[in-house]
Amino acid sequence: MMTSCLFDFDHTLAANYLGKFDLPWKAIPGICDFIMELGPTLDPSDYDHPSDNVWIHKTATVFHSAEIVGPVIIGPRTGVFHCAMVRNGVLIGADCMIGSSVEIKNSIIMDNAEISHFNYVGDSIIGYGSHLGAGAITSNVKSDRSNIRVHAEQEYDTDVWKLGAMIGDNVEIGCNTVLNPGSVIGRNCIVYPCVSVRGTVPSDSILKTGNIVVKRLAF
Repeated sequence: MMTSCLFDFDHTLAANYLGKFDLPWKAIPGICDFIMELGPTLDPSDYDHPSDNVWIHKTATVFHSAEIVGPVIIGPRTGVFHCAMVRNGVLIGADCMIGSSVEIKNSIIMDNAEISHFNYVGDSIIGYGSHLGAGAITSNVKSDRSNIRVHAEQEYDTDVWKLGAMIGDNVEIGCNTVLNPGSVIGRNCIVYPCVSVRGTVPSDSILKTGNIVVKRLAF
């Protein structure tokens, strides 16, 4: 599934970076380097620089109990709450919520996304306006540590052994859902709670206990 089909680039500082990649998982290995290049270009009148390779917008709220380990950029009006950990290559957009006891690593979180609480997001991209319910996680390593393959319109060998999920814009992920390594969720999808997601879920779908159905539009 193409990067441009999953994400609206108008809602992230990573627009130019993501636009280089036809397939979204190709962007994952270079996130840290991208943030290291972008951070020094941010306007210091807008962004604080509290520690090495960390840039936090002056309107963002970061709880004292949260831990931020660069390279990290946190955008305007975003909240990072109690005991959250944001580390090692994370770009968080504007108006996001990173809830209590959430861990995010090497990921891009687009504007207006909500990662509510007790979530793990690693080596992933979370689209504009998407929401992860409590306890939903992106599993990013296979049990045998082999390279991750993405099953979409064809099978792709990603050549990496760490890869989480590509979650498109305006997706709702239910509580305690597990997104297995290399999962791709199309735009405007709903994934029910406690589902184990594998492969690709087409845009405008509902996934519940392994069954995919097309969303009905209400008139």
